[in-house]
Amino acid sequence: MAKDCSFDIVSEFDRQELVNAIEQTKKDIQSRFDLKDSNSTVELESDKTITITTNDDMKLKNIVDILQSKMIKRNLSIKILDPKTPENALGGNIRQVFELKKGLSQDLAKKIVGAIKDSKLKVQASIQKEQVRVSGKSKDDLQDVIKLLKEKEDAFNIPLQFTNYR
Repeated sequence: MAKDCSFDIVSEFDRQELVNAIEQTKKDIQSRFDLKDSNSTVELESDKTITITTNDDMKLKNIVDILQSKMIKRNLSIKILDPKTPENALGGNIRQVFELKKGLSQDLAKKIVGAIKDSKLKVQASIQKEQVRVSGKSKDDLQDVIKLLKEKEDAFNIPLQFTNYR
């Protein structure tokens, strides 16, 4: 009897690396001449959002650039950031909220399953809450699915990881 092989498709990020990137961003804000006295803040709120508050649009753009570069250095995808429209805050400041993408939404999971079925590979894909499990008899087919999804990752606009490969 042939044993099925499988893996899970998930979208997660390392929380500790994100905290470290935010802390490094705060240190950069305090040390950079153009941002030093701007009363700028970067806050991680309940692992769901990052809020940046500063004086003007230019400083906001600079802080976002710093945050993104720190995330990239820590192997975090900037695709986990979902920027919302900047809004006015108290004292003439400007605030921008970034929602953090974690887990696969039902719509995205359906798109992934559809892409796997369209590939005509001999595998089965099933949606399990916030992940997709792919199983098949051949490990080569599973690796072809991983290759296919890595090529289409930009179309999904979310970072994908492949876990529990058995």
